[in-house]
Amino acid sequence: MKSNKKRAGGKTGSIVALCVVLVITVLLGVLGVTGMSIPPRGLYKLLPWLPTTNSDNWPASLSLGLDLRGGMYVEYSGKAPEGSEANFDELVEGTMSIIRQRLSDKGYNEANVQRIGTDGIRVEIPDVQDDTVLELIGAAAKLEFRSPDGEIFMTGDMVKTATYYYAEGDHQIAFTLTDEGTKIFADMTAKSIGRTIAIYLDGEQLIAPTVQSAITNGSGVINGLGSAERATTIAAKIQSGALPLDLTQQKVDKVSATLGQDAVSSSVKAAIIGILLIMVLMIVRYRLNGVIASWALTIYTIVLFLLIALFHIQLTLPGLAGVVLGIGMAVDANVIIFERFNEEARKGRSAKASVRAGFKNAMSAILDANVTTLIAAVVLLIFGTGSIQGFAKTLLLGVVVSMFSAILVTRFLMNRFVNAGASNIGLYTKVNAGKEVEQ
Repeated sequence: MKSNKKRAGGKTGSIVALCVVLVITVLLGVLGVTGMSIPPRGLYKLLPWLPTTNSDNWPASLSLGLDLRGGMYVEYSGKAPEGSEANFDELVEGTMSIIRQRLSDKGYNEANVQRIGTDGIRVEIPDVQDDTVLELIGAAAKLEFRSPDGEIFMTGDMVKTATYYYAEGDHQIAFTLTDEGTKIFADMTAKSIGRTIAIYLDGEQLIAPTVQSAITNGSGVINGLGSAERATTIAAKIQSGALPLDLTQQKVDKVSATLGQDAVSSSVKAAIIGILLIMVLMIVRYRLNGVIASWALTIYTIVLFLLIALFHIQLTLPGLAGVVLGIGMAVDANVIIFERFNEEARKGRSAKASVRAGFKNAMSAILDANVTTLIAAVVLLIFGTGSIQGFAKTLLLGVVVSMFSAILVTRFLMNRFVNAGASNIGLYTKVNAGKEVEQ
């Protein structure tokens, strides 16, 4: 009697669990397409994150790369100024930081600046077709030293060197000045002890150190910078009134907005058609398990694009290819699970026993395949540049989500369906009649 009640309770609980997951799936799908305004007065908004085939309605929460959005990019090779003693990597990082700041100050907040190779810098600026923006990138920077009263008393051309070093548990910058700068700086520091001297780059304050003593020999130290990254970046910016590196333009190209929109539309259409075909084939081949796989794949797609939006991963054409490949990985994991399930079912085992044994036998193959793909994605992410990194990011995220989908979501759904009463093996696969069923 107790056994029957327990079985009935388990069946009811499984049906309820499946209904709850279905409601959550539909709710997330609707929110992914439409977004939501949260009271009062729509002050808080959840932006839609699922892509559509209409490029004009592409969700604002998904950032598009240059090849999908249109714009221009320029590639430079960099060379250290003659006589410079600074570390080349520090000069590259400083140059990139200055370029980012300049573009941001002029409203190009979505511009992407990245290093390519050993001495190259690539700048991508979406929605821009005007070559005048290139003048902004390569223009001489305006470095200013301002007194405690806010007056400009020295400019960047009086700085000879500025280098990062670590000493006595502190990240510091050591700097030297020209003869003219030495005299000016000595006078100002002598009358500014205990007060701050601010350093500005292109009108933006870099740092405002407190003067602890008069600096009369043309060299000094700025300490208390907090981190090596901050200290090296600021040192590179102080290094010269111009960009820390001498840049030579190697390549300039533009992508039309129309071409980008066409690429978005065709890519999303292809992905949707591919997903639907996969669902149909899975249902035909694996019956009820195919339905479960399609449900898990829907959850996978919703969660994947939600994470892409949350982590602000910029989507490019190769990035979309990484998404599609991730979908393939998710389906592949389900295929392995279902084939192991079918093998156990054909041995005469019950649906419940087949689920348990099928997952146990499939895990090693799933983990091996996904871990090797993860390693490849990490290598591409570390050593790749530009669109290759975009592919690596979406592939890496896709593989992680596919493992979550296969190991947790698919398993949960299969167990709940079996417990809810769908225990007839014929619902899942074709088996020979008359075989003994193992419970």
